[in-house]
Amino acid sequence: MRENDFSEMRRNMVASQLSGRDIRDKTVLDAFEKVPRHEFIDAKFYKDAYSDFPLPIENEQTVSQPYIVALMVQLLDIKKSDKALEIGTGSGYETAILAELAGEVFSVERLKDLTEKAKLALKKTGYKNITLKTGDGMLGWEEFAPFDKIIVSAGAETMPGPLTRQLKSPGKLVLPVGPRIRQKILLVEKTGKGEILEKEICDCMFVPLIGRYGWKDSNARKDI
Repeated sequence: MRENDFSEMRRNMVASQLSGRDIRDKTVLDAFEKVPRHEFIDAKFYKDAYSDFPLPIENEQTVSQPYIVALMVQLLDIKKSDKALEIGTGSGYETAILAELAGEVFSVERLKDLTEKAKLALKKTGYKNITLKTGDGMLGWEEFAPFDKIIVSAGAETMPGPLTRQLKSPGKLVLPVGPRIRQKILLVEKTGKGEILEKEICDCMFVPLIGRYGWKDSNARKDI
């Protein structure tokens, strides 16, 4: 496929899947129109690169449905002055979206193979304001805390304490929380006085988040 084909597919994705629904933030829409999702997946899936469903990547993982990524990112209201933390690098696609919006992005991935693959894809697509590491995302990244915005890309059983502690005051965190079979996307806001406010946004289905404060299933998959 030609680059012009991918550009047209991105425009159609934004028009039908995002702005055609409830994604209204222009900076978010612009980021999705710019980031080449096809660069973060295997070439055999190129025809579906901008379709409204998850796609498989290495290590039995997936890259999420564009709408869900857009919804969670829009909730964060990311500014260019923000320092963002992503838990679950996966393919690096969401990481690139964050890099379009934030000043700095720090991303933690549990699987080393995915970290290395994402690093190559992000380098190829020209993103330089990203720092990656392999580790337990439930512990956050203390070295670079606090963060203005935090996004978690798999379902947690309960709110991870280290992440709320590493969130700036004020700051926002968005993540799926709940049982394995169904969660709710939760927007967590820390006020200027350090008060934690929670708002349930909608039902969702993410695979389990693994780590010290997450599910204890080493074979669980992540939707990232």
